Amino acid sequence: MSPADRNAVIVGAGIGGLAAAIAMRRRGWEVSVLERADAVREVGAGISLWPNAIRALDHLGVGDQVREFSTVDGAGGFRDHRGRWLFRSDLRTRYGETLMLRRPVLLDILRSALPAEAITLNATVSGVERAGDQVTIAYDGVRRPVELLVGADGLRSTVRASLWPEARPPVYAGYTTWRLIAPPLDLDSDVSESWGRGERVGLFRLADGAVYAYFIANSPENTQYDDRAELQRRFGRWHDPIPQLLDSLDGTEILRHDIYRLPALRSYVNGRAVLIGDAAHAMTPDLGQGGATALEDAVELADALRGDITEGLGTYDRRRRPRTQTIARQSATFGTYAQASGRLTAPLRNLTTRLLPQPLFLQATAPLLTWQPTSPN
Repeated sequence: MSPADRNAVIVGAGIGGLAAAIAMRRRGWEVSVLERADAVREVGAGISLWPNAIRALDHLGVGDQVREFSTVDGAGGFRDHRGRWLFRSDLRTRYGETLMLRRPVLLDILRSALPAEAITLNATVSGVERAGDQVTIAYDGVRRPVELLVGADGLRSTVRASLWPEARPPVYAGYTTWRLIAPPLDLDSDVSESWGRGERVGLFRLADGAVYAYFIANSPENTQYDDRAELQRRFGRWHDPIPQLLDSLDGTEILRHDIYRLPALRSYVNGRAVLIGDAAHAMTPDLGQGGATALEDAVELADALRGDITEGLGTYDRRRRPRTQTIARQSATFGTYAQASGRLTAPLRNLTTRLLPQPLFLQATAPLLTWQPTSPN
C-alpha cells in the first residue's frame, strides 16, 4: 500500500498534532485532525524555539514564516534575584539560531499550512478501542475505524488513557508557573532567567518589543491565588525591571498552571495507535523542549511511516522514546536544581553555576540541540 492510499486520524490540534498533519501530508498521507475546542488556539504566552525546533520547522516548510514573527535570541543566561549574572552564554555560533515568538502565532502558522477541511472542530473523543491491529475511535456519537491513530492530545490524553491503561498518571513537579506578555521594557539582555529561593523569573524580548515573562514558584498543588497580588508579594523587590513589569500589568492576561511531568511509558505505540508530544512524554518546561520535541516527533513519525506501517511505528518508537525520555529526565533534574529553596542549597546552586565552565556547558547541551531530521524532505 502506498502512502497515497493511507489515511490517519490525529487527535489534538496543538503544536504536535498540526505538525504531524503537515509532515504526514508531505509524505502523501490523507490526514484528519480532531480538535475538541471550537477553534484552533494555543493556551500560552511565548515560546522559545531552540535550534532543534527550528530544524524541524524548516523540514515542515514553515521555518521562514516563523522567522518573520520572531526575535533571534542573543547572549543570555542566569542571574540571582538581585540581578547579578551567574552564567552567560551565546549558543548561536555553535548550534544555530534560537527564536522567540508568541505561541498563538506559531499555532496560526502551522494551522495555515493545512487545508481547512483537514481539521474538525468541536470533536470530543470519548474513547478508543483496539482489536488486533484495528483501532476504532469514538467521538460525538460516531464510531470510526482508523488505519492509523495519532494521539497528540496532551498531558491528559484520552488516547493514552484508553489504550495505555497501565500508564501512571501525571506527577506534580512541585511548582507553579505564571506566564504573560507585558508591555515593552528596557531589557539589558534578550534572554535571562533569575533565581531566588524556590522562585524564578524569565524575561524574553518579542519581535514587537513586548516582553514575554514567566514566574515560577514552589507551591502546593492546586493552590488558589490572587495572581497579581501573589506576583507582587513574591517578586516585587527583585532586580529591575521586574518591579516595573509587575506594575504594568493592569488588564494583562496572566496564565497560571501547576507543572506536571508524565512518568516514562514502556512504548509510544500500541497496535496502529501512536503517541506524540505531551501525550507521550510531557515534561517540565525547564529546558524549553516540550514544543521542540513535539515538532521532532512529528517529523520523525512521518519519516518512519514511509514503508510498512507496523515496522514504521516500531522504528518511530526506537528513535523517539530514548531521546525524549532522556530529555524529560534532564528537564526534571534541572528544574529541581533551579528551584533550590534551602538556606544552603540555593547559595550553593548559585556558586556552582558561577563556576560552570563554558566548554562543559556546550558539551552538555550538544545532544539536546544538535538533532537533525533522519531523512531529508
